[in-house]
Amino acid sequence: MGLFSKLFSSKEKRKKAEKYKIGMMKTRNQSLSSLKDILANSKTIDEDLFSKLEEIFIMADIGVDTVVEFVENIKNVVKKEKIEKPLDLENIIVDQMFELYLKGEVINTNIKFNKDGLTVILFVGVNGTGKTTSIGKLAYRLKNEGKSVMMAAGDTFRAGAINQLKVFGERVGVEVIAKEAGSDPSSVIFDAIKQAKSKNIDVLLIDTAGRLQNKKNLMMELDKINRIIKRETNNEEFETFLVIDATTGQNGLSQAQIFSEVTNINGIILTKLDGTAKGGIVLAIRNKLGIPISFVGLGEKLTDLEYFDIEDYIYGLFSDFFE
Repeated sequence: MGLFSKLFSSKEKRKKAEKYKIGMMKTRNQSLSSLKDILANSKTIDEDLFSKLEEIFIMADIGVDTVVEFVENIKNVVKKEKIEKPLDLENIIVDQMFELYLKGEVINTNIKFNKDGLTVILFVGVNGTGKTTSIGKLAYRLKNEGKSVMMAAGDTFRAGAINQLKVFGERVGVEVIAKEAGSDPSSVIFDAIKQAKSKNIDVLLIDTAGRLQNKKNLMMELDKINRIIKRETNNEEFETFLVIDATTGQNGLSQAQIFSEVTNINGIILTKLDGTAKGGIVLAIRNKLGIPISFVGLGEKLTDLEYFDIEDYIYGLFSDFFE
């Protein structure tokens, strides 16, 4: 019995992962739909079968380089364990996907809350990825977990972003610190930290502008913001989440590469995972950049931002294998 079968042998575990199963239906039904049939209809494990597997995984947007490594790992297991039946690859594929993501590490994607005061979480990412929406959803989740939350409208280049964050503030019942469009983002963040500390707020969520046209300007702006956060909180440690739209596929990976060059990224928030057949981008990001996925968006409601769980994610991809 493979790792997947062991993990999801109980109804309780499958029920917990049901949201991933529903949310990742497009990836499962489109990109991975032919996988089971190909394994069932193949008579031998040969290069032709491996080529078909590569094509399927590339369609799921795992990325060419990652797919080559992934399939090579499968080949090594087949050779080592002398696997002959194509259907026996089902468990091997799933097991190796765990290995590809985890890489032998224990990954802790929990938010690192500051036990001695204010926890600051900075959000970066290009416009249109769902950054502001993700901030609102995380504010809702944290508030329901018993945290006091404040939000800062640091994307001062777009009046729409400021107004959108204010709307989420009203919906969630969280104060939003904002200034007029065109204001210095750093001044907004400075004021927000001051107010959050004076009101003993637990968590401050900070929105930022998402302009990639000039990487130098982006770097300078984020450097200034980082310095202010460290100085005003008297803490070198804070969380920075990069927000990526899963529907953009490999373009999202390119965004992750650029942002990881200009600032330290602790985790990825992958939005709109329920709206794409490219769910394999999770593995590409982790494999190419070494950055873990912290949260995933699996719907439009405030409750649809989920802590990322590699087990539930793989269940969402392969649940049809074992039903």
